[in-house]
Amino acid sequence: MTATQKISVKELNQLIQTLEGPVIVDVRRKKAFDESDKMIATAEWRDPDQAANWADELPKDAAVVVYCVHGHDVSQGAAAALRQAGVDALFLEGGIEDFVKAGGKTVAK
Repeated sequence: MTATQKISVKELNQLIQTLEGPVIVDVRRKKAFDESDKMIATAEWRDPDQAANWADELPKDAAVVVYCVHGHDVSQGAAAALRQAGVDALFLEGGIEDFVKAGGKTVAK
């Protein structure tokens, strides 16, 4: 697997609606997370710099989608660290910004 394994907003919205929806992890930097009033429904925040340390807490038999603000270095790095630890992780292309623009379901924090 490569660091460029991604999922589009459209694909994530479709996957969320299935019975076996993905595990969603918010890996925005703490400051960006704290300054935001929303997150993707069912997501849990985790420190992106510690991804290798919390990888074992994620299921190995389910899809995991990580997202940051724009879908760049932060989420790509976290996804790569998780894949290296054996987790089937993808990063959300365009991050939460594109997810919100496309009408994806978010919840208040």
